[in-house]
Amino acid sequence: MDYNRITPEILFEITAVVGNENVLTQRSEMENYSHDETEDLHFYPEVVVKPATPEQVSVLLKLCNQHLIPVTPRGAGTGLSGGALPVKGGVLLAMERFNRIIEIDEQSLQATVEPGVITEVFMNAVAQKGLLYPVDPASKGSCFIGGNVSHGSGGPRVVKYGTIREYILNLQVVLTNGDIIWTGANTLKYASGYNLTQLMIGSEGTLGVVTKIVTKLIPAPTQDVLMLASFPDNNAACAAVSAIFRAGVVPSALEFMERRGVEWVIAHDGIVFDLKDDAGAFLLIEVDGTNQEQIFAECEKINVVLEEFGCKDVLFADSSAQKEELWRMRRVMGISVKSNSVYKEEDTVVPRAELPRLIKGIKETGARYGFESVCYGHAGDGNLHVNIIKGGMSDEDWNTKLKDGIREIFELTVSLGGTLSGEHGIGLVQKEFMPIKYSETHFSLMRSIKAVFDPKGILNPGKIF
Repeated sequence: MDYNRITPEILFEITAVVGNENVLTQRSEMENYSHDETEDLHFYPEVVVKPATPEQVSVLLKLCNQHLIPVTPRGAGTGLSGGALPVKGGVLLAMERFNRIIEIDEQSLQATVEPGVITEVFMNAVAQKGLLYPVDPASKGSCFIGGNVSHGSGGPRVVKYGTIREYILNLQVVLTNGDIIWTGANTLKYASGYNLTQLMIGSEGTLGVVTKIVTKLIPAPTQDVLMLASFPDNNAACAAVSAIFRAGVVPSALEFMERRGVEWVIAHDGIVFDLKDDAGAFLLIEVDGTNQEQIFAECEKINVVLEEFGCKDVLFADSSAQKEELWRMRRVMGISVKSNSVYKEEDTVVPRAELPRLIKGIKETGARYGFESVCYGHAGDGNLHVNIIKGGMSDEDWNTKLKDGIREIFELTVSLGGTLSGEHGIGLVQKEFMPIKYSETHFSLMRSIKAVFDPKGILNPGKIF
């Protein structure tokens, strides 16, 4: 589709809506908005606009819709699929001024928050009231909750507490014609027609712009135990994952890290850890609750399973500081690889019992194509992040053959009952692989939904399909 450029007259109208100080037009000013955390991709908009109210977003969308100007909503820019890149230029709608926690309702266990609130800031605010918002992606210290909603983001504690879809009750959304709607109701049950709230979650800014979010909260657990279990190899660690659940235990987190990833964070991130020669892979396991005896009983059950699968050693964190250091090792793993290597990250997810076959296939594919990989992720829900490292691969092979290897990984993932992304989204860089999972019938339905919400196709064009 051919979009129109922003004329001086349109720019004047935009500035009149949000004020001159909230409009960026110089390339140097827009540098930070031209990329996210997806490899080394840069796309510059014509203008960055920073609205602060739903009414301002309404006027802006109506204006851009009228003049056929593309609009790319953007949160904190921590995405890993290119979902917030302004690939068609136009307006980049930066949501950073939507940064208020409007209400924490302790009686109804709900909160109303704007999309530009940093996820960890929100988590800490509800924690001060003895409550828990458990959706905690690795970038929680910098990502926005609106971006989490748009991408269906997850995190370690999804395994026990559920995905973000279980915690978003209602959304205020601005449509391309300027209408401002609430998608549902602030209720735990919803059986009143199509569930527009769930449709918006994971839609990556292609259907509307989220301006308020109503979340469910739960009472916070008061105690937790964190253990790090080492295994001789990836297969043993991954095979133990499903067995833990079959033993009747649902940990609050169950993370996988292969040895190569731990080596990276020791070398590049100042992590102090005694990495023994016989440790080929690790499971970071957290059990939480309010009853200490029950927690210890569950840890005992987990220990029995770990021994059955050849666990070499179990380290129990004996202080808050040690817990934080172990979690930091897991959380910075991806950042470490990205900072020190040419890389490409994929976000695979399969039924957790299939994890051994998935990681075995990933390593075999890498051996055939000549790339290395560092694998880690939320093993408890079958979500494995694959950081592909150039290693000894030639520039020509990296540029021409790597996609064939990635395609094989996704084909394996789908054949195991999985799908292309568990939490990073499709965005720009994964859309070419969508036909591996979805048929033309699926695409026809998706395009039809897009056309209803955004008939002129101005919202985040070039993404998903």
